[in-house]
Amino acid sequence: MFLKIDPNLDEFFQTLRRKVKIGIVGGSDYPKIAEQLGEGDDVIHKFDYVFAENGTVQYKDGKLVSKHTIQNHIGEELLQDLINFCLSYMGLIKLPKKRGTFIEFRNGMINISPIGRSCTLEERIEFSEIDKREKIREKFVAALKEEFAGKGLRFTKGGLISFDVFPEGWDKRLCLDLLEGEGLDAIYFFGNETSDGGNDYEIFNDPRTIGFTVYSPQDTARLCRELFFDSTPQIF
Repeated sequence: MFLKIDPNLDEFFQTLRRKVKIGIVGGSDYPKIAEQLGEGDDVIHKFDYVFAENGTVQYKDGKLVSKHTIQNHIGEELLQDLINFCLSYMGLIKLPKKRGTFIEFRNGMINISPIGRSCTLEERIEFSEIDKREKIREKFVAALKEEFAGKGLRFTKGGLISFDVFPEGWDKRLCLDLLEGEGLDAIYFFGNETSDGGNDYEIFNDPRTIGFTVYSPQDTARLCRELFFDSTPQIF
């Protein structure tokens, strides 16, 4: 379950798009990004660039331009070892509630959720508070790092209830491979998981970007107003 973008914020980003090219890069697959930012294929026409699943699925000007798959990259044997380990580990975790979709297979990554992605918003928040106290995801990732050391895998936390597993190098910096060839004066990045272990850390610290840590969509809009407008637009 995802919160929808505020209509005023949506309008602001369309105003911003008339001044600069804008894009979105997320760990989620495209349907989940669309659920947050629009409806169906609407989103790929609202942004100049859409990078789903850390940029392993890339859209430019409303068209799919590139897609990579994790199974082709790491092979079926390692993939199954990873999935089996996660299932065994989660079977030992005791929580107030567990729901469904504990492992979500995406093109460029595996998403792991100890509570299950089909939980309600209230259950999501409840798990997040427990996770802050008991470090459930942090301990899970530590166990995976030990088990799969030297296997070429990365583990990053994002959102409230899950973490991602993907091949080394398949973090959000993948989108920069396309953007570098676009003739842009600068690439600005705004993210909330910019500390070490967060899924914005690598791209935030990449020398090809000018990175900003933000704490809400409204915070992103505030920074964009300061950076790209001589005076504040009245719509937001």
